[in-house]
Order: sequence, then structure tokens, then C-alpha cells
Amino acid sequence: MSLTQLIRFNTVFDERFEDLTRDSWQTIVYRDFSAGLIVAMTAIPMAMGFAMAAGLRPEQGIIAGAVACLVGRTFGGSKYQVYGPTAAFIPVIGSLMSRYDHTFLVLASGLAGLILMVMALAGSGRIVRLVPNSIVVGFTVGIGVTIALTNLDSLLGLRLEGRGLLGMITGIASQASQINPYAVLIGLATFAVTRYLLRVSIFIPAPLIALGLATGAVATVLQGAGLTLVEDRYGAIPTNFFVFTPPSLPTLTPTVAFDLAYYVFAIVFVSAVESLLCSSMADRLAGNTRTPFNPDKEFWGQGLVQIVTPLLNGFPCTGALARTATSIKAGAVTPLAGYFKGVLKLLLAYYLADYLNMVPMACIGGILLWVSTNMVKPAEIRAVWHGNRMHGWLMVYTAVMVPLTDFLTGVLSALFIYLAFRRTFGPSPDEPASSPAPQTLQVEPTGGAR
Repeated sequence: MSLTQLIRFNTVFDERFEDLTRDSWQTIVYRDFSAGLIVAMTAIPMAMGFAMAAGLRPEQGIIAGAVACLVGRTFGGSKYQVYGPTAAFIPVIGSLMSRYDHTFLVLASGLAGLILMVMALAGSGRIVRLVPNSIVVGFTVGIGVTIALTNLDSLLGLRLEGRGLLGMITGIASQASQINPYAVLIGLATFAVTRYLLRVSIFIPAPLIALGLATGAVATVLQGAGLTLVEDRYGAIPTNFFVFTPPSLPTLTPTVAFDLAYYVFAIVFVSAVESLLCSSMADRLAGNTRTPFNPDKEFWGQGLVQIVTPLLNGFPCTGALARTATSIKAGAVTPLAGYFKGVLKLLLAYYLADYLNMVPMACIGGILLWVSTNMVKPAEIRAVWHGNRMHGWLMVYTAVMVPLTDFLTGVLSALFIYLAFRRTFGPSPDEPASSPAPQTLQVEPTGGAR
């Protein structure tokens, strides 16, 4: 650690703004504003869905995405990355919230943030390259399956309190006679509209349009169809988004200590892998030929995101692959796009709060179904399976173990198998045979929802 490094990590106006010149600033500011507006409109329903799927309130997703983007864009290491709630965090946060409360989440996330900042000062950005592509793809598929199955109750018009994959499946089977066909219709229509509109153009705020159509249908032709609305489950969405939440620790027992260590490690792992994955993808997608992203500065920014965001009524966030891709394709050039996205998201949510209360839960289920299906990318799966069969089976193992056990058990056991038999596995499918260390996932950004 050096003073120079610490100063660099806390320098706000650095090489990430190198494209913002005296001659081009007007054009670039306009492009960044347009990109920020498009991503903000897309992000509101997704952030609400992620928050509710993780056992939190819908407005916590809105504030988390806004604050994370403002903090991450200020201190992160990427020119282009959009920060916010991501699907990979849903099982982690959902598991924590089923056992503890938000103040415990604030504590775990804050400790994870401190670890990330220490890793940044230690120059640990290269460590994430030790995770092979096969485990990352398997982990992503497993998370997608988990999200789809554990949120089926909203899609089916049911309300099941028990969390977890097996609990959800058992609950749905016992209440099959109470499935609401109108909820299924709304959920599948939301899924179809979102998927179709994004195929037409990535610039269309498809989730917001689908949400508006579903809300309008429930308020008119489907009024009285017995559909559960957001306000029925969570009450009215408040507009005083910023609520300071201090951390707290329950009475310390061996179980609490183990859980705290578990969730801290999980937050660090997801933050590190997904943020560097997203930053690398962003540079490739934007055709960045100037200063590349700084992985250690990215860890520093991620650490501050995990400390600050939960304190302001949010939850852990990281680089969002699909929203970053959307921002770049919409013309984003500098971190200003992230600032615009954060501010515009809060403004839109503030003025749309009364309407967001009326959103049917089935619509949220449809959005999450779209998110989960877009996490499963056949091209990535084929590349791993045909590239190296040993890595193919490791991918399958990870994809099965993540939903059957939990996030950390699935990933860590897969990493143990890989490291124990690394010579047998050989290079990862996306790694040159002469490379000394396996490379991380090559991401196809369009259409994803991570």
C-alpha cells in the first residue's frame, strides 16, 4: 500500500473522463444524458423485482440502484460500468433476510466492503482470474434456475412465506388449486412483451412498458380478478427514499459468527467476480482503445458501494452486465452517464410512486422470469461443453449444486474440485493453452439481465 495509490483511488476526475474534452463536451454530455435516461427507465422495474425477490421492499431496490451508481461511478475503475442490483445477489441476500434483518445485512455488506478495499490496496484485482470460465457459466445458470423457481409464486398468483427452492416447490404443490389464471396471464404477457420489445431495439425501456401495460390492464379490464398488487403486500411505496440504517449484530453465538463470515465472503465473491467481468466486457463492447479499466480501483469503488449503499436503505450491488451494455449501446462515453442514471432514476420513481403501488405482483414475477431465462445463454454453455469436456462437467456440477444447496456451497465445492485436479482439467475453453492462468468469462452482453 502506498500514499500514491490511495490518492489515485480517491481521485474523482481521472483518466475515465479523458474523452470529455473542451471541443467535445457538449456532444458527450448529451450522449451520456440520453444513455442515463434509457437505463434509468429500464432499471426501475428490474430493481423493484430484484429487491422483492431478495426479501426486501421495492423502494429499497430503487434507492440501491441509484446510490450504487453514484458511488461506483465516482470511485470505480471503469469508464462505462453501470452499477445496481444484480440477479447474482438475490440468493445471497434472500438467504440472509430469511434469517436476520436489514441491519445485519448492513453489517455484513460493510465488512465485505472493507475487505474489497483492502484487496484493492493489495493489488488483488488479478485474483479473480483464478476462477475458470466453466464455474462462472455454471454459477450463472444455477442462479438463473434458482430465481425462476423461487419466484414462481408471484407468477402463479400465490403468496408463499417460506423461502428456498424446495420450500417454494412444496408450497406451490400444496396450493395448486389456488393458482390464479389471470396472474399467470399477466406474468407470461409481461415476459413476452419485455422479450419481444428488446429484440426490436435495446433502446426501448421494455420492462417499464410491460409494467405499465400490466398495471393498466389490472386497473381496467382485470379489475376484481383477485390479483395481488405491490401495495397489498408491501403497503404504499414511500418517496423519502434515503433512510439511514445503522448496522447491528445479534447476540454473538457460533452460529451467528459463522453466518456473518459466510455472507461477508459471498458478498465479496459476487462483487469481485461480477464487477471485473462487467468492466472487462464494457471495454470490449465500447471498443475502448485508450485507458482500460483499473481492476484494483474497481475493487476500491466496489468496497465503497457495499459500505454506503446499505447504510442508505439499500443493499449490496455490483456491475450490471445488461444495463452496462444498454448504456454503451445508447451512446455512453464517460462516467457522467452513471450520474445521470442515478439521479433520473430517483426522479422518475418519485413521480411514479403512486403508479408503482398499483403494479401486480404477477408482473414482477414475469420480469424476474425474463431475467432468469436471459441468464442462461446457450452460446456460452456450448462453448464450455465443446471446448473442454472436463470443464463441461464442472459447469454442469456447479449449475446443479447452486440451486440444490446454496450459492457458496456450489461455487466453493466446484473451485475445490478444479484446484485439486487442475492438471487434469487443463486450460479453460476460453484460455490459450500457453496461458499461465485461466481467464474469466467472455460475455455476450446483448439481451442479458444480470
